[in-house]
Amino acid sequence: MEIGQKLPEILGKDQEGKEIKLSDFKGKKLVLYIYPKDNTPGCTNQACNLRDNYDSMLAKGYAVVGVSIQDEKSHKKFIEKYRLPFPLIADTDKKLVTELGVYGEKKMYGKVTTGTFRTTFVTDENGVIQKIFTPKQIKVKEHAEQILG
Repeated sequence: MEIGQKLPEILGKDQEGKEIKLSDFKGKKLVLYIYPKDNTPGCTNQACNLRDNYDSMLAKGYAVVGVSIQDEKSHKKFIEKYRLPFPLIADTDKKLVTELGVYGEKKMYGKVTTGTFRTTFVTDENGVIQKIFTPKQIKVKEHAEQILG
């Protein structure tokens, strides 16, 4: 996906099994943040930073949705443990992360693995991508500030 393109209409199912669609956010700017794994240090810092700045984001017209490939049960525990106020999509079939181009081979400590690239897509009120934060750009402890810029 690139700036100027529209996100897919069907985003996936959240931690409650509820289907999340792009049209659910019509009239709001959407922060769709894709992260590798629940309960890992970087992902926890990122989620908590977005949680701590959630009211500011809402006040500026943003909705926040997280996406990772863990299942609904894992997401529920992650949300409860850190009191996250936004939904997390359980992309267990990797459909969305593949469609967005944020899943593939990555090198970590010299080892090649397959996984999710931490990426954030910020859309306008019509679901058109305005900004993309790549893995190298994202500062997990200051991510909300980066988005609100």
